[in-house]
Amino acid sequence: MDTRIQFRVDEETKRLAQIMAESQGRTLSDACRELTEELAEQQRKIITHEQWLTEEVNAAFNKLESGQSKFLSHEEANLDMEARKMKIRNKVKK
Repeated sequence: MDTRIQFRVDEETKRLAQIMAESQGRTLSDACRELTEELAEQQRKIITHEQWLTEEVNAAFNKLESGQSKFLSHEEANLDMEARKMKIRNKVKK
């Protein structure tokens, strides 16, 4: 089901926007629809990322609560990260 969106702008803004839209071979309604669809797609990506992040955080807390977590010192974490980076760099070089 389609929904109608209405908003107000001054006549000069509307006129200039119509000229620009027409120069691109589309109507002002087309341009507004495209912008609305782009904004919705951006929001879908944000929602998807937030859901993924929530799942990752919950998984980490579940792991912590079940005693499956392993804590590293700052130095150990840095060494591990450097080893991972080196592995990736070596794959890229091949």
